[in-house]
Amino acid sequence: SSGINAEYGGGLLTLAGAEPCLNATAGMIGYGLSKAAVHQLTASLAQDNGGLPTGACVQTILPITLDTPMNRKFMPDSDFTKWTSMTEVADMMVKWTESTDSRHPTGSLIKLITVDSITKQEVV
Repeated sequence: SSGINAEYGGGLLTLAGAEPCLNATAGMIGYGLSKAAVHQLTASLAQDNGGLPTGACVQTILPITLDTPMNRKFMPDSDFTKWTSMTEVADMMVKWTESTDSRHPTGSLIKLITVDSITKQEVV
């Protein structure tokens, strides 16, 4: 989270969900349950009286696969150009923190779609 101050209001809370968990997750039920809970938490916090300060924004990113050393280790034959880089995620978060105009509406679930190493955001 970044910039939440209950005394002054406003702020941004960004959570990590997962795009695959918008649907059934056979074979990884525990993972699906935990990420679906994050999706539900986002929707609940975005409501009036959801618990965030007045003017605060909550949004959740839904990457498909993040480009991390561990993912590369366990999925070495994957197409890494379809993975979202951690630098891209960090840059998005900095932009959202610095400018409220760059944020999505509070309560948004934001798919991170990466093709040919270019990431686009899509609100679902």
